[in-house]
Amino acid sequence: MSGERILVCDDDRQIVRALRLVLREGGYLVMTSETGEGALDLAATRGPHAAIVDLMLPDLPGIEVCRRLREWSEIPILVLSAVGEESAKIEALQNGADDYVTKPFGPGELLARMAALLRRAGRVASEPRVEADGLVIDLAAHRVTLDDEEIRLTPIEFSLLRVLATNRGLLMTHRALLVEVWGPEYQDAMPLLRTHIANLRAKLAAGGRGKNFIRTDAGIGYRFEG
Repeated sequence: MSGERILVCDDDRQIVRALRLVLREGGYLVMTSETGEGALDLAATRGPHAAIVDLMLPDLPGIEVCRRLREWSEIPILVLSAVGEESAKIEALQNGADDYVTKPFGPGELLARMAALLRRAGRVASEPRVEADGLVIDLAAHRVTLDDEEIRLTPIEFSLLRVLATNRGLLMTHRALLVEVWGPEYQDAMPLLRTHIANLRAKLAAGGRGKNFIRTDAGIGYRFEG
């Protein structure tokens, strides 16, 4: 797994769900927005490594999102749209898009195009693991060790740790973690998040010197320290 953060901007929830599954299978972390303005805010605050943008959005044209992103960011932008006309593709590419895929899309092709975009952008050498004070998170092998002792995590616990660790030092809000790990329908499920964070902390603390790798920002969210 590469751990690259991909921003998905599309207001079709079925498409977003499909993209989330495909991209996660490819090893990517996914952040989503149903609006252009929301996507621009996420791009500014969360620092994605690439973006997938639909052309038909409820507030801004996807072309405008591409243009505004390109004003200050060099991240690869892939337009994913049901519009297949050549003129639409040309306009998107002229306004900052790096690639254009029409719906319906093939999962394999989409992952291959994303990998190619990231490779051209110099993201091919992504850190395959995260290390912090004796803790080693192997993103590719889904394996976590602390002081060379393996820590058994559930898939949800590993996903939480991966999101936090690959955003080391950054505050991840409750909502961002819930949407990232469980999906947008769980964005208000605070008890669920607290339970899994508590379990994850307990396992990390039991595995070594009791060090707390996950800091709580009261009322806001969590961050990984180490």
